[in-house]
Amino acid sequence: MIHNKYWQAFFALSPIIILFIMMLGYFIFLFSLFSNIPELERSHDEPPELILEWIGSFMIVIFLVVLLSIASLVFFIVHAVQNPNLKQGHMLLLWILLFIFVGGLGQLIYWLVEIVSKRGQNPQIE
Repeated sequence: MIHNKYWQAFFALSPIIILFIMMLGYFIFLFSLFSNIPELERSHDEPPELILEWIGSFMIVIFLVVLLSIASLVFFIVHAVQNPNLKQGHMLLLWILLFIFVGGLGQLIYWLVEIVSKRGQNPQIE
């Protein structure tokens, strides 16, 4: 699984794509909230179901994104440890620190620099 091109691309691209989808969903939530202000003001005695429904959905998506991000982090750390091109020097430590501190962007950069650009050179890392 670690050398499968599909899973490498999935774990590299999905955190970034889901971040943009979440931002889009958040802006849709704000737009629907601002467009329904008169209805929300009329419901004084009951909590607005729209807000609670969106917050519940948003929390589920956030939980799934956190799980996906952790899975992506573990996947790329294991891949970097097994990568024979990173055995010399401090490149392995540099990549792992980049994964931890930069997150999904670091994993995307690793995928582009160390996997996609070197696909034909070393059959062990494909």
